[in-house]
Amino acid sequence: MNKRDIFVQAELLFSYISSMSNIKKLNQRLGKIFNGKVCAMLNRGVLYLTGELDNWDDIVKAGLMSVNQKEYSVVNDIHFTGGKIPTMRMPTVASNKLEGECPDVLVIGGGVVGCAIARELMRYKIDVLLVEKEHDVALHASGRNDGVVLPEISMNEGELKKKYNDIGSHLYPLVCDELDVPFKRTGQYVCFTSNLMKPAALASIAMYALQGITVEYISRKDLLKKEPHLSRSIKFALFFPTAGIVYPYGLTTAYAENASDNGAKISLDTVVLDIQVWNGTINNVLTNRGRIYPKIVINAAGVFAEDIARLAQDRFFSLHPRRSTNMIFDKKASYLVKSIVSPYETARMKSVGVLQTVDGNLLTGYDSIETYKREDFSTDTNSIISILAKQQELVPSLSGQDIVASFTGISAATYEGDFVVSFGKFTDNIIHAAGLGSPGLTAAPAIAKEVSVMAAKYLGAGINREYNPLRRMAIDESENFPDAACATVPDSTLG
Repeated sequence: MNKRDIFVQAELLFSYISSMSNIKKLNQRLGKIFNGKVCAMLNRGVLYLTGELDNWDDIVKAGLMSVNQKEYSVVNDIHFTGGKIPTMRMPTVASNKLEGECPDVLVIGGGVVGCAIARELMRYKIDVLLVEKEHDVALHASGRNDGVVLPEISMNEGELKKKYNDIGSHLYPLVCDELDVPFKRTGQYVCFTSNLMKPAALASIAMYALQGITVEYISRKDLLKKEPHLSRSIKFALFFPTAGIVYPYGLTTAYAENASDNGAKISLDTVVLDIQVWNGTINNVLTNRGRIYPKIVINAAGVFAEDIARLAQDRFFSLHPRRSTNMIFDKKASYLVKSIVSPYETARMKSVGVLQTVDGNLLTGYDSIETYKREDFSTDTNSIISILAKQQELVPSLSGQDIVASFTGISAATYEGDFVVSFGKFTDNIIHAAGLGSPGLTAAPAIAKEVSVMAAKYLGAGINREYNPLRRMAIDESENFPDAACATVPDSTLG
């Protein structure tokens, strides 16, 4: 053994000893906080949490306090005893329609990321099949969000979130032009109510400038000229000109239509029931419409992405779903805000305060509540009341009497707080696009491009010279949902 090998072995041993010491300390903290009901074990670079708790927020807390991104990812297997976790809603149909299908790529999930990936894959000579368990695409988080395309924003360097958000934000004008989807670069005002924050805000402008990002300081006087109906308690704002608004349901359907026009197959009401893995490789995928034999699987299953990873014997991350509620106002209130305005505290969480949608309605939200009910899209009156009260601090003339629709979406984040966009850790032929909460919508075009390249390289696929990126909208899709054009499909369609 040479000196270099000895050094590497010593480094690995030191890392192992350090990890064991950290796990011991973590278990001591977990035992103290949760009365010995939770413990942690490290195996193959994954920290597994086990035990049982009767409070869902405590389960999430245990996962969050266990994160150590340099050493491991977290899988939360703590058993919830405080209620019954609902089983996944299943399609009522069954057939052999897909029995024996052998696509190059099987995409699981018909949200904006899954449909965008399917479309990007068609740039290559690849046979693509996308399956979605609902009877349409975008019926979960992708059709139930505020439609904000975030600007380049302050995140931790090295995070996938920052990488894909910044690239995706730049891609939106081209993507929406190609797909004939409404998109507006309205810009976003991040508003501050204390002058004590001014030095930090000015410093952030300098930091953004070093990154090549344009951010403008807006005085209270200038802000009220641009948005005269904002609260007089606002002292100043930062303006991010590249922020914009898109119609998320329309974008997702446009991605799916363009993928289909270029040869991708889309099977709705199709749910994955099992995955057969042989020697670390997926051999086949069982659905309610038959058994499929893909060369590679792309996991874009949203809040169910962890379930797909488990079936694929590649579960190295866990998700904790969060529900958020938004409200849409009658167009007579649209004069109150012309762009996107956010209180500083909310903007830090990568969400917005009040905005004008591409359809001209005002939209406001949102709260973020941990939940174990991954398909409970009901809206809560208390949430609406508290959100409205909070946003009235920003726009005092907002009135609950002008609310014409409210909707709730559920997205899922990893405990590490970052996206998972990678090949499998334990299974070879799977790519995960998971944990894509905010800013998942903004990041979708960039994630789709990278995942499609990963899959094409894995398959050794050539370029599809006949690929057509253009799609033209036959009708104004927003007319189907006049008061919620930028938000969601009405609940009545969800069954």
